Amino acid sequence: MIIDFNDIEETRIKGFKGGQGELLTRNYVDEKVRIMKSILRPGASSGPHTHEGNCEIMYILKGELTYHYDGKTEVVRAGQVHYCPTTHRHYFENLTAKDVEYLAIVPEHH
Repeated sequence: MIIDFNDIEETRIKGFKGGQGELLTRNYVDEKVRIMKSILRPGASSGPHTHEGNCEIMYILKGELTYHYDGKTEVVRAGQVHYCPTTHRHYFENLTAKDVEYLAIVPEHH
């Protein structure tokens, strides 16, 4: 199965999960998984959230994101993955002057 994000309508979200700024995202969702190709604008962030009943894998395609994960700060750059396991807490922010592009995968818990 091929998922072409160019065929999926882009959604603009202000203050993703209670964060700041703008997130642009194209999402594939079915009963098993959410796959999101997103752009986080400079100065934008997600709000802090805990992954209850699922995990999140975020592969940075372009740029770098600063993660606040279980009380630690981590900088993740293009070509690297941030993993937030079930029951763990994180938020992320773009502290750079350029857009950050990433692919996020969230398996659905059943």
